Amino acid sequence: MSVFTPLERGELSVFLAPYNLGRLLDFQGIAAGSENSNFFVSLEQGEFVLTLIERGPSADLPFFIELLDVLHGAHLPVPYALRTGDGQALRELAGKPALLQPRLPGKHVSEPNAQHCREVGALLARLHLATRERVLERKSDRGLDWMLSEGPTLALQLPASELPLLRDALAEIATLKSRLLALPRANLHADLFRDNVLFDGNHLAGVIDFYNACAGPMLYDLAIALNDWCSNLDGTLDDDLARALLGAYASLRPFTPAEAELWPAMLRTACVRFWLSRLIAADSFAGQAVLIHDPSEFQRRLENRQQVEITLPLAL
Repeated sequence: MSVFTPLERGELSVFLAPYNLGRLLDFQGIAAGSENSNFFVSLEQGEFVLTLIERGPSADLPFFIELLDVLHGAHLPVPYALRTGDGQALRELAGKPALLQPRLPGKHVSEPNAQHCREVGALLARLHLATRERVLERKSDRGLDWMLSEGPTLALQLPASELPLLRDALAEIATLKSRLLALPRANLHADLFRDNVLFDGNHLAGVIDFYNACAGPMLYDLAIALNDWCSNLDGTLDDDLARALLGAYASLRPFTPAEAELWPAMLRTACVRFWLSRLIAADSFAGQAVLIHDPSEFQRRLENRQQVEITLPLAL
């Protein structure tokens, strides 16, 4: 179970009292997380999620709180920090920064269909449109600079047969970095995987886990999402799913010619980001009872993004 900081019932009850949401009925750790400790919390007045922030500087937490307030105000199905009776949103529990949020309805989809992908594309476009006019600035701690600095070291862990793939991808990122960063910007979820979206049937009911959110090129966010939602097990892209996601996005936020030109490279860049971060997690948590995602999944995806036939739909 991916709970890095276990909690006792007594200390949790004391923490929850200032929210005035009634008595603690039950709580349990959430196994799906890989970076923070998350708990489902049942109180007399409803169901909630408690997050203990395990990674990243606490100075960034006001950014996450403000961003989620903005998205909630734009009527997007996102969690948001609940306030105590005296207005506190960010507090401390077990020595860690802690946030209490409403529990969103729905469940994860492991095998998405075209309608699921349309919903994801539309949601991502709405998120970008809600923030692009006033971007809340936060630099990703795993952005292009991080890839270029950490990639060569992490490459030493790889079999010799995989080194050229990563080496060439890093060289492409270095060459295109300024052009990628010059693409249209907004706030990004930056981790919109299947396990961070909740569905009620074919209806998207919630988006969770914004702790990788940052400011950056909207195309990067789209590439991260499409690489997960529209990939087959062998790393290839499902054309129908990809076109459904891209079409729904473009119907709300049209693409620019520069985005269309850099789309294949951005797909490869998004693969590199998660290949590297999963290599770190696999090394850091080896032998521990923590959910570790397979790094080779993104190695296969990167191999299959060397030729990209799915183009961005452009308005005529």
